[in-house]
Amino acid sequence: MKAIAIDDEPPALRIITHFCSKGEGVELLKTFTSTVEALRFLQENPVDLLFLDINMPAISGIDFYRSLPEKCMVIFTTAYAEYAVEGFNLQAIDYLLKPFTFERFQQAVTKAREYHRFLNQSEPSRYIYIRADYSVYKIDVADIMFVEGLDDYLKIHLHQSKPIVARLTMKSLMQQLPAEDFIRVHRSFIVPFSRIESVRNKIILLADEEIPIGASYEADFQKRFRN
Repeated sequence: MKAIAIDDEPPALRIITHFCSKGEGVELLKTFTSTVEALRFLQENPVDLLFLDINMPAISGIDFYRSLPEKCMVIFTTAYAEYAVEGFNLQAIDYLLKPFTFERFQQAVTKAREYHRFLNQSEPSRYIYIRADYSVYKIDVADIMFVEGLDDYLKIHLHQSKPIVARLTMKSLMQQLPAEDFIRVHRSFIVPFSRIESVRNKIILLADEEIPIGASYEADFQKRFRN
């Protein structure tokens, strides 16, 4: 992965540079103390990953990341824990609280590497990668019982494991799931065909749960279910 680091404190940049040289999976192209210079670099040199400080004088790392026209993965680095929620809402790969160890740094890089591998895979995978709770979860699609929509979040119910709640849209998740195995049956539900036990009166019985079939999804579901 190609990366840059942005921090108004040179000692923090030296630490990231040193950690990148010790570890594997990241080529640190350049470091910046100025967001203006970093933005100019990004406009001409797309990267896969940002190491981005949050509390900077000209513009916060949060606002800088929001302003980027082309989004890439981001690992926020900061000495202030109160920014964690904002980082989570921006779907950050991870959130490193200064001072962090090399081991903790490598943990964040591993999450980014796995997600990067998923985004660039050329063949269908039986796994999906979901960012939630400042982590990247590798989920076997065969373990998905059903998916439930909760406003701006999705609750992914899993076989013999606790559900994962992620800030994600139904549309984006459906793009990751194998289309031949999963179907959206309601504005708030996605189900795998293999888990359906019975269908009666527009209700799907699945793992002791009753999933409604929405009116606008009924025709497509009935066609595919019969086949």
